[in-house]
Amino acid sequence: MKKQEETRQTELAAKSAEFKAIQAQAETERQRVVYDEQKKLAQQQAQMKSQMARYEDELARKRMQAENEHQRARNQELVKMQEESANRQEAARRATEEQIQAQRRQTEREKAEIERETIRVRAMAEAEGRAHEAKLAEEVNRRMLVERANAEREKWVAAINTTFDHIGGGLRAILTDQNKLVVAVGGVTALAAGIYTTREGARVLWSYVDRILGQPSLIRESSRGKYPWSGLFSRAKSTVSRRADKGSASQNGNGFGDVILNPSLQKRIQQLASATANTKSHQAPFRNMLFYGPPGTGKTMAARELARKSGLDYALMTGGDVAPLGSQAVTKIHQLFDWAKKSNRGLLLFIDEADAFLCERNKTYMSEAQRSALNALLFRTGDQSKDIVLALATNRPGDLDSAVADRIDEILEFPLPGEDERFKLLRLYLDKYIAQAGARKRGLFSHLFQKQQQKIEIRGLTDDILREAAAKTEGFSGREIAKLMASVQAAVYGSENCVLDPSLFREVVDYKVAEHQQRRKLAAADGAST
Repeated sequence: MKKQEETRQTELAAKSAEFKAIQAQAETERQRVVYDEQKKLAQQQAQMKSQMARYEDELARKRMQAENEHQRARNQELVKMQEESANRQEAARRATEEQIQAQRRQTEREKAEIERETIRVRAMAEAEGRAHEAKLAEEVNRRMLVERANAEREKWVAAINTTFDHIGGGLRAILTDQNKLVVAVGGVTALAAGIYTTREGARVLWSYVDRILGQPSLIRESSRGKYPWSGLFSRAKSTVSRRADKGSASQNGNGFGDVILNPSLQKRIQQLASATANTKSHQAPFRNMLFYGPPGTGKTMAARELARKSGLDYALMTGGDVAPLGSQAVTKIHQLFDWAKKSNRGLLLFIDEADAFLCERNKTYMSEAQRSALNALLFRTGDQSKDIVLALATNRPGDLDSAVADRIDEILEFPLPGEDERFKLLRLYLDKYIAQAGARKRGLFSHLFQKQQQKIEIRGLTDDILREAAAKTEGFSGREIAKLMASVQAAVYGSENCVLDPSLFREVVDYKVAEHQQRRKLAAADGAST
């Protein structure tokens, strides 16, 4: 039993030791579990801290981003405000500049108006002086005429008194005799009826002759006479002068007289004149021509000289004369071409301002009468003619109808004259308006009614001064140069001693050049405003 008790004690001690071991193991396991829990808690706390840090960092980043967006918006608003301020300043600057330009233009217009008023006052003063001189001369002539008229009146009064004495005696004889009175009344009645019938018959016959043989009303200028029998002497004289001009042209090398053109253009026109003359001699169809260029460049003069050099008759009409004719325009066009075909030498029909009625037919403002007139001209020029050379002149060739352009065989551009041509024009018009101003042929009795024109004296006006004026007048047409020399003539007549010197010539040239530039500025301003 003692052994069993010891064995039991030993087993109990072993079980106690095992229990202690199990208890120790459980404590260890508990401590390990507690450690794991603490470790997990620490990890969770670390994760929470990192999440909090990330969240705070994200919040800070979003806050910085919001601040940046706000700053960017403020910057954009500032830039926009600066741009608006700059735009307002630019608009104010432009408005100020436009106001300054308007004031400047107004000042220039007022200056030009003052200059025109000064010229007008000067011209009026000159005209009043000339009128006063003319009035004095007219007073002297009137006194002479009055004295002569009084003498003639006394002579005629005496003759009339004598005549009425005889007539009174005859009337008394007729009134006292009844048979003579009846015969006298019948004779006077028959004479009045005969005069009336003859006058009305002659008027009807003459209107018929004028309609059949007369010059069409559309023609403004022609080398042919108004009737076939008129102008025989003038045509013979023109033939002689043309032959003389050919001889002089062969000597001086200028075959176009007063027409100063660009050398290449003048050569081309001379070739066309020779070709037209040869075409007429060979009975071949003529070629139609178009002259275009700025106004005053010599298109009409060139056409006239071309007709003269080629031996053709010349007729000028204006396109603006067709529209007022209305429904009669077609009839007048056909009469014009019928009259032109009657020329034995051939005729050059020059239509100035051709775009006035030969414009595009689809224009809305073109009337039915104008369209019919255009169709009539197209009908008469459908085939190449052996009798008529059609020459058109216009400033706007693009406005012509396509069918009209199709009938053109030769196109010539008339540019503004160059410096060499302007120099030649200045010399030409200096001789015409200044040197030969007082050398006109006068009639037999013109000295009794007109004042003798004063001769202009030219002092020191050399070719170098004319070349200087030619350089200054760039952009002038031939017509403007002619007007310039006419202004020089007027300025010379307005002077005291009627002498043209370089200072007066330069003064007029500078004034006309300034006037030309002012006119171009006004035209450019009007074109920009439209």
